[in-house]
Order: sequence, then structure tokens, then C-alpha cells
Amino acid sequence: MSLVELIARADARGLAASGLACLDRCVPLLDGDDEAVRPLWATLADTTGEEPGRDWEHRLTQLRDRLAGPDATGEDEAVVLARRMLADAPADCSGPALRTWADACSVASLRIHRLLDPAAADPAPGDEVPRDGGAERLPPLVAAELRRQVGVLELLAGHGAAGLRPALEVCTEGRRVLRAVVSRRARGRG
Repeated sequence: MSLVELIARADARGLAASGLACLDRCVPLLDGDDEAVRPLWATLADTTGEEPGRDWEHRLTQLRDRLAGPDATGEDEAVVLARRMLADAPADCSGPALRTWADACSVASLRIHRLLDPAAADPAPGDEVPRDGGAERLPPLVAAELRRQVGVLELLAGHGAAGLRPALEVCTEGRRVLRAVVSRRARGRG
């Protein structure tokens, strides 16, 4: 099943985890540490109510405060996209806004990975990575991100709340990869 189809079929927990995973993998661009997004992940694990995400709004506000940075003036496109993912996260962990956010995070994260992939040609503005097929002809960093996004959604679709831990492991691996790319890029500029 394609990434687009998985997002279209995902429930609230899957959508929140999908968007959150994209944001979490891009935290190195916002100078966040590996634990920055963990409190939001914890809200998705709460299975006491009908819908996941109790305390989502409170934890989201804390994360925004923690990762607050300068305005977008002078920041490169990858950082601006990561900041937008965080800024656009809905206050409610349900409803149509959550699906819109998860979809936008998917697009933004793939774009970020394309911008940072040394094997990728410079993408034109508005040039999106295809999300309705496989990763065969994509640059390595972008293909890996596409696979991670699909993997997170499949884990949540197949296991519900029990899929959160393995989804977080997928996310952690992706964050480490992006942190290394960002670090390499900073050394190249310095």
C-alpha cells in the first residue's frame, strides 16, 4: 500500500504518530535533543480513553516552547519546513486537522530529506517526492525516509497502541541518520 493510501486509512493515533514521527526525525534541524518529542509520544500511548492524545495540547505547547527558535529570516528551507511542522501541529489530537497535518508533515519531511541528501539534485521549489509508489528511483536518504514513513503507519495500523514502541524505534533510527547528515553539512560549511 502506498504512503498516500496509508495516510488516508489511518485512525487518529496513526495520523498523530505519523506526523509526530516526521517531526521527531527532523528535530536535529531545530537543535532539539533526542528526548524533546518523547512527552508527545507518551500521550499517544494512553489507552484509557476512546481517543489517544490526552494532554496532547499541553505537551505540544511545551515542545513549541522548548524548540522555539528565531524567526525564519535567514534560515535555510529545511529548517523552515521543520519549524512549520511544529507550528502547524493541531491542538486537538483528532479530527480533519490531524489528517491534514500528518499529510503535510509527510511532504515536508520528504522534502527536507531531499534537500539534505548529498546524492540528490537540487529540487526545484514545489517539487515534491512521489508518495504513491516505491522508493526505487529516489536518492538514498529520501528513499529511507519514505520507507520509515510507510513503516510507522503500517505498525500503527497493524498493532494500534502496541505499535508505538516499534514506531518510536524506527523514528529514533531516522533521527540519528538525519543528525549525522546535519552534522556533516555543518562541518562542510564551517
